Amino acid sequence: MSIKEQAEAPTVSVPVNLARLSKVGQRPDLLDYLVQLWDRRSFIYFDARARVASGHDKTNLGIAWLVITPLLNGLSFYLIFGMLLGTSKGIDNFIGYLLIGTFTFQMSTRSITSGAKSLTSNTSMIRAFQFPRAALPLAVNVRELLSNIPVTIVMLLFIIFTAPSEVISWRWLLIFPAIALQFFFNLGIGMLLAPIILRIPDLGMLLSFVMRLWMYASAVFFAEDRFDNHPALRAIMDYNPVYLVIKIIRDSVLYDTTPSWRTWAVLSIWALASVAVGIIVFWRGEERYGRV
Repeated sequence: MSIKEQAEAPTVSVPVNLARLSKVGQRPDLLDYLVQLWDRRSFIYFDARARVASGHDKTNLGIAWLVITPLLNGLSFYLIFGMLLGTSKGIDNFIGYLLIGTFTFQMSTRSITSGAKSLTSNTSMIRAFQFPRAALPLAVNVRELLSNIPVTIVMLLFIIFTAPSEVISWRWLLIFPAIALQFFFNLGIGMLLAPIILRIPDLGMLLSFVMRLWMYASAVFFAEDRFDNHPALRAIMDYNPVYLVIKIIRDSVLYDTTPSWRTWAVLSIWALASVAVGIIVFWRGEERYGRV
């Protein structure tokens, strides 16, 4: 057909139902969003596992640094606070007490910090691909959870083989639900902070200082009863979720004591509320992440 014949050919209009069209990058319903996350569960897990294996490829000791770092932190706290400042007084098995506090808080520090920066550190991926952005902080937290497995094993071995030896009982199994609740809490806080830090990157520089203050309020290296004479400070610590995780593990492993129902209840409320609010807040800003 010649150009002239094409120009004279009648035009045909094709009806289009605009109601069935959707905007590219449009935020889905919350339930659909969660389903999309679930559909990507295999990718999230294998990505997290690969990053654990490759995270220390450029160092000679490799993944051993996952254990060495909290050990060095614990050693420095032992020398400064335990020996020089005498915070070990009145604490049975201060070495185990310090190891549990250091190793447990390390997981929250790494998870919350990495989750909060998951959007700013993956901007190019967000702009290039279409996927539920919540997969980023979720993958980060799964990675830290996997990284924490050898750390927890080493922590327990140190407690078993360093004097005084502790009684191994069924209560040691309570570590698993405690770490699970800690995981959900870390995930929720990371999701809450990620959109804020994406919009105001300077807040990410302050996060390490906030975590350090948080550590001082979590009885990592001093006795839990230090603030008994200060009811307001003691109340703050008793509702501190990271301190509650540390307390559950200490009671179960060091003192062969079943943690109180109140401790479990408060920690569960923190974990479930933070992850629920975090997912909703993160989902509501889904459309803006690739444009900031």
